Amino acid sequence: MTEENRIPTNLRTLLILEVIGRSDQAMTPTEINEEIGLPKQTVHRLVATLDKEGFLAKEAGGKRYRPTRRARLLGAGLLHASRFHITRHQVLQDIASNTRETVNFVVPEETGMHYLDRIETDWPFRIQLPVGSNVPFHCTASGKTFLASLSRAARKKFINGLNLEALTKKTHQTQEGLLADLAECEKRGYALDDEEFMDGMVAIAVPVTDTLGRYVASIAFHGPIQRVSVNDLVARKDVLLDGAKTLKDSLFS
Repeated sequence: MTEENRIPTNLRTLLILEVIGRSDQAMTPTEINEEIGLPKQTVHRLVATLDKEGFLAKEAGGKRYRPTRRARLLGAGLLHASRFHITRHQVLQDIASNTRETVNFVVPEETGMHYLDRIETDWPFRIQLPVGSNVPFHCTASGKTFLASLSRAARKKFINGLNLEALTKKTHQTQEGLLADLAECEKRGYALDDEEFMDGMVAIAVPVTDTLGRYVASIAFHGPIQRVSVNDLVARKDVLLDGAKTLKDSLFS
């Protein structure tokens, strides 16, 4: 019996998506197959089919493939349909009760960080960023948490393609400044937005990871500087870290 015959036909494409989903960079069919062990022509055929159907996309001018929006929506849909959706909302509610500020669950997309879930503060003075909003990578706490999760090489390459638009006078406008900030984020385990995205607003975010320590999403809370300072955010970081651990346990246990 060949190696190909030992893997059910309907499982092969799922294994390819699983392998490429675990990687923090685009992969060639040969690299994918190093973890699966199918005949070379089979992997190339299946990868080409996933490309044609919009689950994978080839990087410009290369032979490497990355997941597309369709593949990510598939993953997000599976999470949404699971008990994790209920647990996630409850965890956000608990964080909001502790911080009395707006709490967000945020995931990366091509165009920025996408607000997937949110609990609003009960304060009448609040900053409106509803579910479905997209915010930049380079000047938000959730975006910097994602960037800090990348390897140093991948991080530098990613930032090289960003438009470091200055939204406030505190926004990072140089790659060097942003990379230095991200190194600090990686070291301390959380990211801050000190009026970098919006004048008068500060925020803190931590990563939600899987059991292998790979980034899944960010959870964050923010508030106006009239009510909360950066020091206040840092003092309450453990509330976010505890929530991130609960989410990891509920999702991957």
